[in-house]
Amino acid sequence: MVRDESQAASIRVLSRDPEKPEETEPKHAKNEKHATSEPQDNEMSEEDKQLKGELDMLVERLQEGDTKLYRPALEVMRNLIRTSTSSMTSVPKPLKFLHPHYPDLKKVYESWSSANEDKVLFAEILSVLAMTYSNTGDRETLRFRLRADEMRTSTTAEDLGHWGHEYVRHLCTELGEEYNARTEKEEDASELMRLALLVVQFSLQHNAEVDAVDLLLEMEAVDQLPQYVDKDTYERVCLYLVSCVNLLVPPDDVMFLRTARVIYRKHQRFFEALVLSVRLMDRALIREDFTSTSNKVMQKQMAFLLARQQIPLEWLQDESAPIEDQELLDCLFHTHLSSHFIDFGKELSVYDPKTPEDVYKTHLETARTTMIDSARGNLANVFVNAFVNAGFGNDPLMVGADEGDSYVYKTKDHGKLSAAASTGVSLLWDTEMGLSHIDKYTYSSEEQVKAGAMLAYGLLHAGVRTEMDAPLALLSEHVESKSKPLQHASIVGLGMAYAGSAREEVLALLLPYVQDETVSMDTAALCALSLGFVFVGSAHGEIVPSLLQTMMEREPSQLDDKWMRFLALGLALLFLGRQDESDATIETLKAIEHASSRDVQILVDACSYAGTGNVLKIQTLLHYCAEHVTPAKKESEEGDDGEEVEAETVHDLYQAFSVLAIALIAMGEDVGADMTLRHMSHLMHYGDPVIRRTVPLAMALLHPSNPAVGVLDTLSKYSHDSDLDVALNAIFAMGIVGAGTNNARLAQRLRQLASYYAKEPDCLFVVRIAQGLVHMGKGTLGLDPYHTDRLLFSYTGVAGLLATLLAFTEARGFVLDRTHWMLYWLVSAMRPRFLITLDESLAKLPVNVRVGKAVDVVGQAGKPRTISGFQTHTTPVRLGARERGVLATEEYLSYAPIMEGFVILHKNPGLTTDA
Repeated sequence: MVRDESQAASIRVLSRDPEKPEETEPKHAKNEKHATSEPQDNEMSEEDKQLKGELDMLVERLQEGDTKLYRPALEVMRNLIRTSTSSMTSVPKPLKFLHPHYPDLKKVYESWSSANEDKVLFAEILSVLAMTYSNTGDRETLRFRLRADEMRTSTTAEDLGHWGHEYVRHLCTELGEEYNARTEKEEDASELMRLALLVVQFSLQHNAEVDAVDLLLEMEAVDQLPQYVDKDTYERVCLYLVSCVNLLVPPDDVMFLRTARVIYRKHQRFFEALVLSVRLMDRALIREDFTSTSNKVMQKQMAFLLARQQIPLEWLQDESAPIEDQELLDCLFHTHLSSHFIDFGKELSVYDPKTPEDVYKTHLETARTTMIDSARGNLANVFVNAFVNAGFGNDPLMVGADEGDSYVYKTKDHGKLSAAASTGVSLLWDTEMGLSHIDKYTYSSEEQVKAGAMLAYGLLHAGVRTEMDAPLALLSEHVESKSKPLQHASIVGLGMAYAGSAREEVLALLLPYVQDETVSMDTAALCALSLGFVFVGSAHGEIVPSLLQTMMEREPSQLDDKWMRFLALGLALLFLGRQDESDATIETLKAIEHASSRDVQILVDACSYAGTGNVLKIQTLLHYCAEHVTPAKKESEEGDDGEEVEAETVHDLYQAFSVLAIALIAMGEDVGADMTLRHMSHLMHYGDPVIRRTVPLAMALLHPSNPAVGVLDTLSKYSHDSDLDVALNAIFAMGIVGAGTNNARLAQRLRQLASYYAKEPDCLFVVRIAQGLVHMGKGTLGLDPYHTDRLLFSYTGVAGLLATLLAFTEARGFVLDRTHWMLYWLVSAMRPRFLITLDESLAKLPVNVRVGKAVDVVGQAGKPRTISGFQTHTTPVRLGARERGVLATEEYLSYAPIMEGFVILHKNPGLTTDA
């Protein structure tokens, strides 16, 4: 071991004390008791023997009475410890040789009375030695560190770092333990906080951001982090903070998001800050971030994000200062979404229309499955045609058909409503062309066709806004219609058109029908659900009490109605993502003495914690699933022959809701989603029939537009279940899981199912719907509500998926009966899966991008690649599930850090200068 000259000189001075005669053998005898724990002399190298002798002699000097020798002895000991080098896996030799002396040194320390510089240094050395000696519970590393800090006037982060990273990490552990112990006893922990902040400062300066954040989490002081983060560390710190959120319990998860947002704003990263404000759904923060930047182009990039999330325009502007920039409003309204989407389809050569036969490929099926022009077959064709050609506005059966050949006239009665409404899906987002195409159906003499046109108006505007406000003008007059189809279509249309917009005009139209007890349950339920769509996640102070009042005042027979589930969902959607804000509502629901109260509680609780992965909530829901429901006796009724007959009813809907709720809570977090799949397998084996029927729907909610092989195999197995209701839901789930992916393996399985269920009209109908979903938008659309690199989920997308899946909890009562139009709720979840690059004037700008599977780089050293297995394409490109895009060259820089949807680019000024 190499040491400098001054150190060697100090050792020589210390080893010869002029005032004392040379010590003889007995002086060392007291240390012989420690020799057994050390290596034998003949096993040690000469250098190790010399080091051990020096350290033994230094300990002796500290035990003697001459105070002048203390300082040199301590300094030599400090230098030996600090300069010792060893392998990463073994204890440094000075610490190993001093280990036996630790109890004696502690006694010596306690015997020193005066608090001087010598004692400070001694305390620091003991703090380091305690790492190798003391019991974990004693926390002596921390205790001696705190004593040293008390005596010293000022301690810096560098003072801790001199003793090495392992020492700082050890301090981290003991600080957390001590803080928890003191908090339990309600003792003062201010001195611990001072030391913790020094540790944080050191950790951030030495690439240990993860340790710093973890320590502050344990010390409940994450809000202290921003002051120590600089321009070199903020990205890694924020990435770790945000990635932790799904694994934390409230209120820590919100605190992490707010802290990351403060750090981003401090470093002028307003787009990233806006993403977190949107995740928090905090109106004030969203407006603050949106108006913080003076760069107009950056504001347009932010506007694309807000339009994707369907943030109400009122949140972004004051009445005194409305947004007047037309280009910015176009971005916020998604005005050009339709034209960009059609251009995207042309680039990918999928613009040409497809017929249902192109999707079914019946010539490949082993059995003849369709009857020529059967009403049921034609109805299936209507849906498939709408889904496959969605957004392109050129389908051959409706929009592109001649006047007499339109499929509206090839369906019967209620089928005409869905057929007319399908034009709204085909012309999706194209508000100019769409209105003129749909208009002709409004003059029809048949109320079903007219109702379909009303619903089409709503579907047409799903996800876009217009200054004309056409849906409100066209639909509001029919909300009061005496014709139920017309009334219901207008109510649902308003909910779809204004989903997420929080429009008070819609509230004034629909709320009276919820409050009026004389209104039939189906109308009240649809009004409640549409209000849930429009005010999703708002916890609206007027709608919530009205819905609760309705449930309290309605007759028990009405609460037993099958439509009650949609009223429950309407209430639940108001609390989407609001976490504990729903507690008061759940307590109120407990006061309602009806079985349906439990159903509503489960839905409200699940929506409140949607996507959080909250383990405690999932455990509670699993307990509900484990219950075995026994039939409840109804009041006896008179039979035909005058005898009293006891009717039995089983209220097990809450179990179906529990299964869906588990998937809803777990859907945002990958590890939780994988665990949930295992739970679903158990529920399928041991659950009651109602649970088994809902499991496939829950699996669909976990993997929308993400056809993982394991999930597809499981659903394929369930699609042959002996219980036809299980099979039906499994087939539909296959459609949701593969929605918009053109997955060839899935398409083949659905063709086989079409042959297998050739003589089961219900199953065959659902197979056709699933085939249409798999080829949705000819592979350019998806149903996954998660976007922006899975940091955000679309509230309206979740609402659309939930409403459709809820209809399938009783498929034969809704979708397979007269309300097949419920499938169109999926439209609010439909979004293009593209990456389109634009220049600063918002004109298309084709550039090379790499697209590959997203890689988690949290906590990794350096600047690792964020994608793997990538391919290089020229924009616009299609992004698959869990895929990420990055620019292939440095010619352009992006205004958005996340390459998804519409991305605005600008020339790299650094590159231009070099050229």
